[in-house]
Amino acid sequence: MTSDEKRISLVLVDDNRLLREGLAAVIHTQPDLEVLAVSADVEEALQTVRESSPDVVLLDFGLEDHDSLGLTAMVHNEVPGARVIVMGLDPLQEDVASYIRSGASGFIMKDASLEEFFATIRTVAGGVEVLPRALTSSLFAQIAHHAVRSKAKVLESVRLTNRERQVIDLLGEGLSNKEISARMNIAVHTVKSHVHNVLEKLALRSRLEVAAFTHAKGDSRDSPD
Repeated sequence: MTSDEKRISLVLVDDNRLLREGLAAVIHTQPDLEVLAVSADVEEALQTVRESSPDVVLLDFGLEDHDSLGLTAMVHNEVPGARVIVMGLDPLQEDVASYIRSGASGFIMKDASLEEFFATIRTVAGGVEVLPRALTSSLFAQIAHHAVRSKAKVLESVRLTNRERQVIDLLGEGLSNKEISARMNIAVHTVKSHVHNVLEKLALRSRLEVAAFTHAKGDSRDSPD
């Protein structure tokens, strides 16, 4: 890392003091990462996020006396530039989709290695959403259930262009905008436009929801470009 490169700034929220201090110490070993604040208190953490606008908020899933889901939504709504990573999930977690809909951008499993931990932080800070493979089936099942129930009327009237359908399929493969651009031989800003249109048409909120929706819904009728 060169002196003119900006470090990734973080706020860490965990009510286990030993774990909180240990994670902060480990993060400090990485020259491209910077911990702005650590907190066990949701209100204090939220105020810090409002004031400092960090790149990433590391949030413990199991806060005993607080609402991790509520904090995720508040950060997403009040400081949209701060991307939330939820830590400490297990493969059988039942409410991953709720965190996605509340604005979480990444997840770190209980048994994640340090390499996976740091990789998730850097990837999410770079603008890409991260979902561990162990949670994929659970998330897709949850969002599929949600989509079938609440999006049925929308789908009756939705007509996707061939380009939009291609973009959806590639999102389902986990490709980034840049990768989709290369695959389809179109500009990145055009890909972004297609993704925006897809989210609007399907009344979905994130790329992960689009990917899950793609795996669950089956084929749809396309309209011409």
